[in-house]
Amino acid sequence: MIHNRHYAVADFFCLGVDHVLRALLNNPKTTARNYPAECIRDAELTHLQRKHSAALMRINHAGEVCAQALYHGQAIASRNPDIKKSMQQAAIEEGDHLTWCRMRLMELGSHTSYLNPFWYAGAFTLGLSAGLIGDQWSLGFLAETEKQVVEHLERHLQALSEEDHRSKKILQQMQIDEAEHRDAAIDAGAKMLPFFLKKWMEITSKVMVKIAYWV
Repeated sequence: MIHNRHYAVADFFCLGVDHVLRALLNNPKTTARNYPAECIRDAELTHLQRKHSAALMRINHAGEVCAQALYHGQAIASRNPDIKKSMQQAAIEEGDHLTWCRMRLMELGSHTSYLNPFWYAGAFTLGLSAGLIGDQWSLGFLAETEKQVVEHLERHLQALSEEDHRSKKILQQMQIDEAEHRDAAIDAGAKMLPFFLKKWMEITSKVMVKIAYWV
């Protein structure tokens, strides 16, 4: 007989700490999918091309740290067991992206953002707040976030040098996954966010992008 486990406050706290440490110490839960770039030969990039690619991948890694935090925060606050489960599964799929971006950064001889703890804290607060407002609004926040991420990845695909096929392959797979998360949120009943909130999300995202490019 299978028994449903009832978590105490201490259990939720420990699980939350585990999520934070996994995201910040580059050990997230993943689906164990293959590295998208594993079969693509790395091109001979110039120093400037390599530095630019690393900066873009650092931004995307920071974005995936934020994605982990958003999904964890929203899952904690969700009142719907099905939505909570889908948020947790999405976080695991985003864990693939986090791992891939870090792997590419290592290949490029660079580092992740030094401000990742700050990015995580801010995104977790946003995710938790959205979840507390209500599941449909939380899904709306998620759908808009993923919509903007898909557009952001398209800009990065255009900004990468033509020779950097490995980074492009990673971002292309991430773009496919993010679009699926967006569509799943919409199908689950996401409410459309007001224009001013969408604009605020866009502005804060641009601030993070500018900072993470360098730090």
